[in-house]
Amino acid sequence: MTIREADLFSFYLSSLPMVKKAVVYERTADAAIVFDGSRQELIDHILQFRYEDRTLDEIVPQESGRALNQEYKEKLLQKLAVRAFTTVFFPAPLRAVYTLLQSLKYLAKGIRCLAERKLEVEVLDATAISVSMLRMDFNTAGSVMFLLGIGELLEEWTHKKSVGDLARSMSLKIEKVWQEADGCEVLVPISQIREGDRIIIHTGNVIPLDGIVVSGEAMVNQASMTGESIPVRKAAGNYVYAGTAVEEGAITLCVKKEAGATRYERIVTMIEESEKLKSSLESRASTLADALVPWSLGGTILTWFLTRNVSKALSILMVDFSCALKLSMPLSVLSAMREASTYHITVKGGSYLEAISETSTIVFDKTGTLTKAKPTVAAIIPFEGRNADEMLRIAACLEEHFPHSMANAVVQESIRRGLVHEEMHSKVDYIVAHGIASYIGDNRVVIGSSHFVFEDENCTVPEREQEKFNSLSPEYSHLYMAMGGRLAAVICIEDPLREEAAEVIRALRCLGISKIVMMTGDSDRTARSVASKIGVDEYYSEVLPEDKAQYIENEKKNGRKVIMIGDGINDSPALSAADVGIAISEGAEIAREIADITISEDALWQLVTLKSLSNALMKRVRTNYRSVIGFNLGLICLGVVGILPPATSALLHNTSTLVISLKSMTNLLK
Repeated sequence: MTIREADLFSFYLSSLPMVKKAVVYERTADAAIVFDGSRQELIDHILQFRYEDRTLDEIVPQESGRALNQEYKEKLLQKLAVRAFTTVFFPAPLRAVYTLLQSLKYLAKGIRCLAERKLEVEVLDATAISVSMLRMDFNTAGSVMFLLGIGELLEEWTHKKSVGDLARSMSLKIEKVWQEADGCEVLVPISQIREGDRIIIHTGNVIPLDGIVVSGEAMVNQASMTGESIPVRKAAGNYVYAGTAVEEGAITLCVKKEAGATRYERIVTMIEESEKLKSSLESRASTLADALVPWSLGGTILTWFLTRNVSKALSILMVDFSCALKLSMPLSVLSAMREASTYHITVKGGSYLEAISETSTIVFDKTGTLTKAKPTVAAIIPFEGRNADEMLRIAACLEEHFPHSMANAVVQESIRRGLVHEEMHSKVDYIVAHGIASYIGDNRVVIGSSHFVFEDENCTVPEREQEKFNSLSPEYSHLYMAMGGRLAAVICIEDPLREEAAEVIRALRCLGISKIVMMTGDSDRTARSVASKIGVDEYYSEVLPEDKAQYIENEKKNGRKVIMIGDGINDSPALSAADVGIAISEGAEIAREIADITISEDALWQLVTLKSLSNALMKRVRTNYRSVIGFNLGLICLGVVGILPPATSALLHNTSTLVISLKSMTNLLK
């Protein structure tokens, strides 16, 4: 099989309910399958599989990691084969020449370091190889270079695999987009979009495909691509990238690259290059590793001076702390990020996991976070004799452009009632934290909060229906819709509290969070009721987006690390301000893009998992420090007293580096 065919077949097998585990071997076109049920039934399913299945091809990721594994297996086998061949078949003089040629690469690296006035591990390697060559000990020099080569290869492989696993978990997942067709907006599957098609991106949505803006103007947040949080103005003629988010405005773009064309590669680059994503754990490990090199070099010179024994002195050069420290720490962080993805938690950088372990304050938005992410419409109360279904149809027509938990409730209720909401309005404007405005004919239609409809828009309640308005049930959240400056309908949203909320908050306290805060735009009465049920330390009601962000800034000034959790466009400023912003994955797309971490809508317990994972990561890091320094110091001592020859020290050192690195890639949580 080709690599792509193997990926398709592997995904197909894994999707079968009866299959528990499946491994596909592309070289031999074999598969090993663990399954429950009838063997014949499984064979029947396999016979139905076709490589040409278009649906399967669309949902299977282009990058699976299989090609990377194949590449490095081949490199490893090639190194082992060359080593075996030269050792068995090359005569001693030819082997010496071959070893000398091999050494030039390591000597050049060492000289380059010295020329840059750096004392790093390359200097130790070059010194050890040079001394062995000068002593005419070509076997030791060859063994050292072979082990160094194997070590470098395995380090490169494990690092790229960790980055690849993480990038796949972070890849863009957008199923439908608004396509421009005959002057209208049509919601279509992203798989139908081809190069040259035009799609429309509204405020709060993520740009799903690369393209050139053909009309409109927007402020685009490119943090997911560049790490820069300040939005950039995009207008006609500008290029925009998949995965960036529209903070304000709306644009129509001409698609230049189809789904999946470049997103994966850019995420890999971002993970590898963005300093913002690297934790200080990695920086400290790298700094310590480089700081220990002069001590290793000094110990080598001192040992030779005291013993006049070159083998004992070389034993120190064979052992350095750099490899294990520089490799195990990043792998621990990348592995923790990959493990988080298995719990449907997407972490965009190691620095955020480290920050969570040190966090003392956590701020919750209420709606869609502490309350269920799928609120439902409890009632539609029309005014001035209007039809309830017609009011819901108009509301759904407006709300579907700006996905949020309450907007989704309106759209889902219209679908449940079988209401067809064709586009009948002009351009829709979203006013952050307030509501939506548009025109139907000559009438201005607004939908949103009480503050937005009655104070900002100066809409009025029909005089004869004031009593009806006053009798609205306080147990529901309310969406107000006005047409032509008069209240047309109130949509009552049922927003039940999550059953697990109180337990999650207690668990977070046990894991080290000392201050838990709830902030909401709802009334004080609603906020007080929820706060008392779940047991937060503080709550704030009727807050605006800037109020949330300001509170977080004040907490940070007081020396506290802050986590913010939200799901809406109005939570974006606070998510940006926090040390760690956590968004609900089914919330507004811009909240997910700005956030540092995303969790699933139906799993508030993932916050406890995330905190436990961060604490376990810090514990593993401390264990790695002790293991690396303790074991390598032991090897140095055994080499100095003459128990271990240089080649054995090098073998044990590289083996320990590999073992610690592999251990760093294992799961942190049971």
